[in-house]
Amino acid sequence: MAEHNDFGKMGESMAVAYLRSQGLEILEVNWQHKKFELDIVAKEGDFLVIIEVKTRKTNFFGEPEEFVKRSKQRQLIEGANAYLESKKRSEEIRFDIVSVLYNANQSKINHIRNAYTTIG
Repeated sequence: MAEHNDFGKMGESMAVAYLRSQGLEILEVNWQHKKFELDIVAKEGDFLVIIEVKTRKTNFFGEPEEFVKRSKQRQLIEGANAYLESKKRSEEIRFDIVSVLYNANQSKINHIRNAYTTIG
């Protein structure tokens, strides 16, 4: 596996541990269906939470969450709908982003709840 893939998986593992510590129930990690992939699917209260994880070694070019562009948001919304349909679920969905900055000098997790709702 390529080094960047290993780094991304490490960021996802850190995100899962963090989310569990915040009381979210993790339902799926790296859920895939046809062309869709959801990094983390969790449950918090009445919400099904779709979480995109962005891991970077530096924020020199911007914070990791800034790289979840509208096209990715559209993909995640479609993926969430596919998840609901395939799992026969009907909860309200919330979209979060967890950004992970990790290198030899720092480790920082930023959880952005309800990061986006509609695409305009």
